[in-house]
Amino acid sequence: MNTAELPPHERPQKLTDWENEPSLTQLKQDYTDAKIEADHQIEKIDRWVDALHIKGSAKLAKQKGRSSIQPKLIRKQAEWRYSSLSEPFLSTPDVFNASPVTYEDKKAAEQNELVLNYQFNHHIDKISFIDSYVRAGVDEGTVIVRVGWDYEEAEVEKEVPVFSERLSRDPAFMAQLQQLSQLQQTHPQEFAQLPEDIQRSVVRSLETQQPVQVFQSGSELVTETVVKRNHPTAEVCDYNDVVMDPSAKGDFKKAKFIGYTFTTSLEELKSSGLYTNLDQIQLTKNSPLADPDSHTPDNTNFNFKDEPRKKFTAFEYWGFWDIDSSGKVKPIVATWAGETLIRLEENPFPDGELPFVVVPYLPVKNSLYGEPDGELVKDNQDVVGAVTRGMIDILGSMANGQRGTRKDALDAINRRRFEQGQDYQFNGNVDPRQAFHVQTFPEIPNSAQFMFQQQNMEAESLTGVKAFSGGLSGQALGDTATGIRGALDAASKRELGILRRLADGIVKIGRKFISMNAEFLSEEEVIRVTNEKFVAVKRDDLAGKIDLKLTISTAEEDNAKAQELAFMLQTTGPSSDPAEVRMIRAEIARLRKMPDLAKRIAEYQPQPDPLEQQKQQLEIQKLQIELAELQSKVGVNQSTAELNMARADEVSSKADLNNLDFVEQESGVKQERDIQKHGEQARSNAQLEVIKNALSPKKPN
Repeated sequence: MNTAELPPHERPQKLTDWENEPSLTQLKQDYTDAKIEADHQIEKIDRWVDALHIKGSAKLAKQKGRSSIQPKLIRKQAEWRYSSLSEPFLSTPDVFNASPVTYEDKKAAEQNELVLNYQFNHHIDKISFIDSYVRAGVDEGTVIVRVGWDYEEAEVEKEVPVFSERLSRDPAFMAQLQQLSQLQQTHPQEFAQLPEDIQRSVVRSLETQQPVQVFQSGSELVTETVVKRNHPTAEVCDYNDVVMDPSAKGDFKKAKFIGYTFTTSLEELKSSGLYTNLDQIQLTKNSPLADPDSHTPDNTNFNFKDEPRKKFTAFEYWGFWDIDSSGKVKPIVATWAGETLIRLEENPFPDGELPFVVVPYLPVKNSLYGEPDGELVKDNQDVVGAVTRGMIDILGSMANGQRGTRKDALDAINRRRFEQGQDYQFNGNVDPRQAFHVQTFPEIPNSAQFMFQQQNMEAESLTGVKAFSGGLSGQALGDTATGIRGALDAASKRELGILRRLADGIVKIGRKFISMNAEFLSEEEVIRVTNEKFVAVKRDDLAGKIDLKLTISTAEEDNAKAQELAFMLQTTGPSSDPAEVRMIRAEIARLRKMPDLAKRIAEYQPQPDPLEQQKQQLEIQKLQIELAELQSKVGVNQSTAELNMARADEVSSKADLNNLDFVEQESGVKQERDIQKHGEQARSNAQLEVIKNALSPKKPN
């Protein structure tokens, strides 16, 4: 029924205030037109999957008296691909390696690397996701991953402490408060681990500019909203559920829309809080069993009877639309079930792109889809199956071990003895070599065996996978070492090319995670780094220009690098730096997929031998004693030299004095000086006598 024919109170309400809101008919028209091209690709993928598992169109009808066996050549090649392509992603706990574009983005790169690796290891089932990711590419030729965000919160009652505060004039508390305020500024992470009352004291003191002491005075029950889940998601989609824009011509960035079909229920839609008009959905008409295009796994006919859990099919439209009639398109998302539009809004993801990542296994020109190895070796599998059935028919048509006798070779009594395994007599006129015959398997023609081996070898050369169809002999890969190395190098390069395309898809998923983390994460997400250390990641630190890389390689390349490093280690002499040797050994252990050993080698610090350490201490003491002895000898020598110099000066002074005295005596200077001295003494005495006579009283006459 058309929505225009419904009563006004039953018509769907307008979901947006856009000037140019797309109608459900317009959205369905894009989906229907693209579905035609998608159905052609789905037919191809169905044919590849049938050939992989020998079912459906690839399974032969049974004929009486004929073998219907079909060797799984494609499956054998795929089984060798799975582990070799998934192991590079699963061999290390750190999938992503983020590096900054500029110096300012260094902190953002470190935080993003920490968050991405944590999310891939804890919030996403990495092993299951990578296995599904690799198997979808190997089996179907195309990997389609839908990214999203999972958020759930719940209200819980919990007992929280009640705090009181008071002014404190305690000098010890004021000194502690000053230290804590400095800790808050210099080491905020360590400050955040302190008790809550201490943190509150510092915060309140800074707010009031007074020494406020906060203490716990009691507790109370409160209802809090707790975030149970808040992380990105990644899901490998079923190729039957995705319809892509065929005008993109092999470049998914140019795709203007993508449609996604999913099975849901009213309970799931209501709990998400994203949908409206749910009461207008006709559950019976939209059931997956009523939809001819719906893909139900294993063709199950089960469905719930109650309305909240009853499953029905919904369609999601991610694309671009001119919502404001400005001539420029904006990203939108729409969801409908049957004839009811239940969601219409702008794309909530911050990057504004389609939340899908498409990775081709073997690229096809001008196509968003790729091809699997099964497309290359399907004819070889058919030929191998035909040859195998022919050989089995040859062997199965013969009654192996059945015995036959000539009618005239035995009479009735001896025939009974022959059948009972007893001794018997045969007629003399019959040659026993011709009278008795044992049926055996006929020889298989050499042409059949040659054809079988030829098809296996051609399949291995097409895919580059050596599945040991020729055995494990020394000539399985060639007759010479050069030929073997060339074959292995070609196979590893082909595998590495496939691996790089898969890794590029993981990088694109990581970039979408980065954009969502910067927008949807809470203000602080505590990430567990080690058993004891916690790092608080702020949402503002997640923004920045970052180069996201995956360090991947094949087992052959890792083995070659390990051998080169081992050769370098052999060429290093005994005088080489031990730290350099440890670096090379740690890298060899990492390439050999032993990360624990590599970490222990890199962090190993050799412990000194106690005897050697004591010997070194004694040697040092001995050198110190010898040095002290030398210093004392030097001191004695210096003292002796100074004494000798003083004595020499004294002798020199005495000699000069004697020389001067001799000169004065020879020249009469000394005698003249003595005369002057005696004359002065006589004059002084005479003057003294005169003074005495002058001062003494005179006697009267």
